[in-house]
Amino acid sequence: MSGPAALYVHVPFCHARCRYCDFHSHARSAAALRTLGPAFVESLIARIEALGRARALTDLRTAYIGGGTPSVLGVRLADIVRTIRSYADIEELTCEANPESFTDDLAAAIAKAGATRVSLGVQSFDDGELRAIGRLHDADAARAAIRIARRHGLRTSIDLMCGLPGQTDRSWDRTLAEAVRSAAGHVSVYPLVIEDGTPLAGMVDAGLLDVPDEDFQPDAMARARYVLGSAGLEPYEVASYAATDEQCLHNIAYWTGVPYLGIGPSAASMLDRASADAVRAAVDIPSLEEGSYRIRFVEDECGDVSPWRDIEYLSGREAAAEDLMLGMRLTHGLDSRRLRSLGAMVGEARLARAQARAERAGLARWVTGSAGERRFAPTERGWLLGNELFGIFWELASDD
Repeated sequence: MSGPAALYVHVPFCHARCRYCDFHSHARSAAALRTLGPAFVESLIARIEALGRARALTDLRTAYIGGGTPSVLGVRLADIVRTIRSYADIEELTCEANPESFTDDLAAAIAKAGATRVSLGVQSFDDGELRAIGRLHDADAARAAIRIARRHGLRTSIDLMCGLPGQTDRSWDRTLAEAVRSAAGHVSVYPLVIEDGTPLAGMVDAGLLDVPDEDFQPDAMARARYVLGSAGLEPYEVASYAATDEQCLHNIAYWTGVPYLGIGPSAASMLDRASADAVRAAVDIPSLEEGSYRIRFVEDECGDVSPWRDIEYLSGREAAAEDLMLGMRLTHGLDSRRLRSLGAMVGEARLARAQARAERAGLARWVTGSAGERRFAPTERGWLLGNELFGIFWELASDD
């Protein structure tokens, strides 16, 4: 029985929702969380233990506790970490945290329990930009959180956002310089997306906040690639930069088609037949349809009618096309062995035509890897025009 290789645990609580957020999260005060938190943690632990007893977690290589803001659980977060560790010999265990709730005691507790990595939602080192998007911390708190994580031996990642209200070329450069000075081993850079229905969208529409023009974000992403790369943080994925041996294994799992399990409200799973069978020994998850290769589903927020929603079945062709598309997110692309395997599922001639099309458009090319292997990898143009590149390979999911 081969179970999922990656586990995601969703904690849906925050002390306040950011103005841009459309994730499943609930703002709760510290006092409310003292009441809600313990029961929520115990429910998660019970589910992890059930999976562990059924030996559904024995193949895990990474785990990621995200949200929401897991750090609002305080030292109880360590109990979740400890439970995962008791059933899985994993290489990497990440906890998300926000600077205002990441304390010295919490860092010590999760490190002792077996966390190896913390991902801090810094977003910016400019206090005005942080206020504009409704963050609770300031730049000093972000700097302090990074120092705390490093002091307790936790590999440290920081998230940054470009295109924030009031952000300028100069302030973005200052944020990038601060990220480099922080000595964080991993930096993720995301363009701000203003989602309909969020407070930020309402404020921008009402003229209360101004965001940079449409050219700012691609320029800022390119600037980040140069600044972070020059500092030794090499891009390994569209939005991710890392020092040597600091890549996020959990991120890579998502982009390489390995089966992953999500638990907690709105957590997403993607399982093949073997990993679904392993999980089903403990949890009554949806079954794969006859002829399907993979299943994707999301845990419902409340489970009043069904605990699962957005159930999707992928054929072998669709799964291979998805893996090809996601492989183009990675700087090193896909090696020739992986391409042969996926080509057998989508059709070798069809794959060759897609590759030729990507090459003609200057979006991808063949390169020789450090070990001498041949790889098909995105160019810088392909990195900047990712949706165009991804679309070429996703078209292989069709039967045409």
